[in-house]
Amino acid sequence: MQRQNQLTGWLHGLFPEESFTLAPASADASFRRYFRAAFDNRTLIVMDAPPQHEDCRPFLHVAQLFENAGAHVPHIFAQDLEHGFLLLSDLGSTTYLQALKEGDAATVRSLYGAATDSLVKIQLASRENNLPLYDEALLLREMRLFPEWYIGRHLNVTLNEVQSTKLDATFARIIDNNLAQPRVYVHRDYHSRNLMHLEEDNPGILDFQDAVYGPITYDLASLFKDAYIGWEEAQVIDWLIRYWEKARKAGLPVHKDFPDFYRDYEWMGVQRHLKVLGIFARLYHRDGKEAYLKDLPLVMSYLRAACVRYVDLKPLLNLLDTLEPNITREGYTF
Repeated sequence: MQRQNQLTGWLHGLFPEESFTLAPASADASFRRYFRAAFDNRTLIVMDAPPQHEDCRPFLHVAQLFENAGAHVPHIFAQDLEHGFLLLSDLGSTTYLQALKEGDAATVRSLYGAATDSLVKIQLASRENNLPLYDEALLLREMRLFPEWYIGRHLNVTLNEVQSTKLDATFARIIDNNLAQPRVYVHRDYHSRNLMHLEEDNPGILDFQDAVYGPITYDLASLFKDAYIGWEEAQVIDWLIRYWEKARKAGLPVHKDFPDFYRDYEWMGVQRHLKVLGIFARLYHRDGKEAYLKDLPLVMSYLRAACVRYVDLKPLLNLLDTLEPNITREGYTF
């Protein structure tokens, strides 16, 4: 309550002649909270990021980079870094997830087209040394969430030495692929819950403060191997080809042959799926957020489908079969 009183006082200081109401807008998996301030003729969003837990500076930095690139991110009207308050433009309350579930085929195609258009803008603006590097240490740290939280805590299994060695070897192969990919700005969670559906200039882009400089296929894996909504693989391949054609036309450093690009996308997805499975298990077992359990099967299905396709991922598939047998798998082959 003290935080909200401080926040309200800050807003009154910014708008001494105006009245407003304040209501919760959303919360995320961190300590950040968001409130919608409704004035007589407009609404604004206030981010509450307690400085002892959250640093607003990466958010401000990435917002500027992405806005300069032409992407639609919240505009920052005011900031109080000492207290952890930001005043932002309001990108509405309809997520891509809601719009995709309710939309017809033409709407879905249009929304994903707009999402890849914005991604191309962000990637074209990429420059070295502006964002932290998505390096080997970070890629590996993320994947290690899988044995720690998904296998160890969620499945209550302890890997033997042979299994651990094979998993480490697979991690090394995944990282080799990831690090060999061209690097661009990477949002890191470019999916349907962080993209907002607007009347114009879609999508509104949120939750970008953890952006890094890394593999070009990462945000595509977030977008099209979405933990919260799944599509037929043939449809996803069509959308990926459309992105790939846009990227080539724009001069982005994607492979000249689509199958090679698709393989990179798949291997990047494997890294992300391992991370997400670990994170969702941690959100449940450590933080008591049960809702994420229902999303585990879709993420696991993505992981298995990729492991079936590539010989070098067979040891990981064998481990998954040992841990959770009798799960059916299917997928396209190139």
